Amino acid sequence: MESKREFDLILLGPTGYTGRLCAEHIVKNFPTGIRWALAGRSPQKIETIARDLKTLNPDRAEPGTIWISTTVNIINVPIVILAVQLIREELHSLARKTRVLLNCIGPYHLYSTPIVEACASNGTHYLDVTGETPWIKNIIEKYHETAKSNGAIIIPSVGVESAPADVLAWALVKRIREELSCDTKEITCAIDDLKTSGASGGTLATILTMFDSLSVFEILKATGPFELAASSPPKSIPSEPFMEKVLGVRSVRDMGTLTTAPTAVADIAIVHRSSTLMPEFYGPRFHFRQFLKVRNVFIGVAIHFAFVIGMLLLLLPPVRWLLRQYVYAPGSGPRMEDSIHDRLEYRAVATADQRAPDPKRALGKLRYQGTMYVFTGLLLAEAAMTILENEEKVKKVSRCGLVTPATLGQEYIDRLEKVGCHIETQVFKY
Repeated sequence: MESKREFDLILLGPTGYTGRLCAEHIVKNFPTGIRWALAGRSPQKIETIARDLKTLNPDRAEPGTIWISTTVNIINVPIVILAVQLIREELHSLARKTRVLLNCIGPYHLYSTPIVEACASNGTHYLDVTGETPWIKNIIEKYHETAKSNGAIIIPSVGVESAPADVLAWALVKRIREELSCDTKEITCAIDDLKTSGASGGTLATILTMFDSLSVFEILKATGPFELAASSPPKSIPSEPFMEKVLGVRSVRDMGTLTTAPTAVADIAIVHRSSTLMPEFYGPRFHFRQFLKVRNVFIGVAIHFAFVIGMLLLLLPPVRWLLRQYVYAPGSGPRMEDSIHDRLEYRAVATADQRAPDPKRALGKLRYQGTMYVFTGLLLAEAAMTILENEEKVKKVSRCGLVTPATLGQEYIDRLEKVGCHIETQVFKY
């Protein structure tokens, strides 16, 4: 990608709940000399955001307003506002201006396909925070080869769905490869601790509109663990016992009692895309599972059936209409003061692919203290900075195209450590 582009990164959609938090992270943590811009359909609304950002870091110059049809020398302006409508001509013009585009405009299946097309066609790196597996499948089929041929790194799901699970799995595979010199056969991951003040309006709107626009068959198809995989799944994956499928509960060594996790569908699909994009690293027999840690079997069964019944109810249009009357509007979400005690911890156990009765295993943990939307904003922003600072290495590892957070490697994990996301791994001694 040429280095003469006007911007290092453009954040599209900063007036949304997650977009604003991502912009705040950039202002607080990135070098003041970075060339970046805020872009969206309403420059007046973005200008209000930009003024607020100024108070977070007074060293940054005052933002200006620039229409993308105007040619202006803006290289030395740290915060610039770009007006762009979501039409092909303007999106292609926007993509050609930047090295990396961060997209926070959702629901992604409604608005973001032309944004991905513009980035793939112009060799622009692209990141978003979607958890919409059917949409990701669609853009892989349409734009993976185009992005690959143009040297564009396109990474969806660089938020709570599904970066934490993906980078934790990568870190465990790395630990086993370094210490045991072998592939990894299996990782069982669980959300070990979770406290959240609730979902944003954008997240809730995405869930509801997906059920509006997808058939039952399409929704069921998207739950396949290898739905996004770059190759066929391993033939050696053990089948799940019938009662575990029905009740949703199982007991796993060193992890305790586990049940169905709402994030599992998205996270498992992304991790399996990582493993099939980099089979020489993960190994040919690798597979991944994800659950939710619970105190006992009864709670696990209750959560599983509540989740299943909730999904069935969302298939009914009157239920979706009723929910829209009570949820946050898009662009809004939980108050920051209600989120100060929020936290998230993943725990995972990896099994080495060794021909032994009791193969070696490794333990991994990922912890973050704070609201999940601040976490999503920093995951997205730090992924962009990882690409900017290690572009050629990421292109070599990922091979470009529609790839995953794990392709950002150790440099991404190192950056996350510095901003409060702690990842640790170790091989069990027994």
